[in-house]
Amino acid sequence: MTETTDAGAGTATTTAARAHARSQAGAVVDCMPLLPPPPGTLWSETVAGGGYTHLALPAGAHVTLTDRDGDACAHLLLYVTGRPWERLSAADTVKVQWNAYLGTGSQLLSDQGRVLATVTADTSGRHDALAGTSTAARNTARYGDGSPQGPSPAGRELLLLAAAKHGLGPRDLPAAVSLFHGIAVDGDGALHSTGSAGPGTAVTLRLEQAVTLLLANTAHPLDPRPAYRCTPLEVLAVPGEVTGPGDPHWDATPERHRAHLNTAALGVR
Repeated sequence: MTETTDAGAGTATTTAARAHARSQAGAVVDCMPLLPPPPGTLWSETVAGGGYTHLALPAGAHVTLTDRDGDACAHLLLYVTGRPWERLSAADTVKVQWNAYLGTGSQLLSDQGRVLATVTADTSGRHDALAGTSTAARNTARYGDGSPQGPSPAGRELLLLAAAKHGLGPRDLPAAVSLFHGIAVDGDGALHSTGSAGPGTAVTLRLEQAVTLLLANTAHPLDPRPAYRCTPLEVLAVPGEVTGPGDPHWDATPERHRAHLNTAALGVR
């Protein structure tokens, strides 16, 4: 067999495959991490619609998620780094704060009453802490395919891939919260979609502990549109400080104050 380094002629040999792979060095595409991250940042990435990412970030980091084109939906899970049994509890996030709707000032709480992240800024206002993410079975029924490599990947299956990168498995996946696609509760308790707030909206999370963040950017399970629709999500993490006494978020409500005290008492932020 004649070897070739012409990518257009295929990659039928290891020599050709290596040459083709090396020819991609320095290429920039629309959705990818920036390596190295820009100066002054911890991470910068654009996650494609139907894609996922996972980050281990220090306490105090500020993570800004931006719905670039207006149809991103960030399904988010948080775990305390080194103590992954302490993780996001969507139920406690809603119950403890007496509020089913996330926004500026909301805490993302663990199942042990501690703060994992504080929402310090929000220009979207369209989020969901109730419905969870999509599943392969649901997406297959709706769109014909829910596999991670297919045209309409499901959030749970992408989060499972992200979790595996950190030694976590199916038993470790709690219900996710979803950002940039709103859900409202009707008087009879039914949920309905309120859609997106539009392109360019952003949410900033201040991490109150060292956190491992798993994120799947997939269509919301209650999106009423017949076609699978999900556009890129921008992720930017920069260093910062945790919330401390005197910060308006510390004393915003008695419940939030208590959650910050629980977190500070742990002494490992």
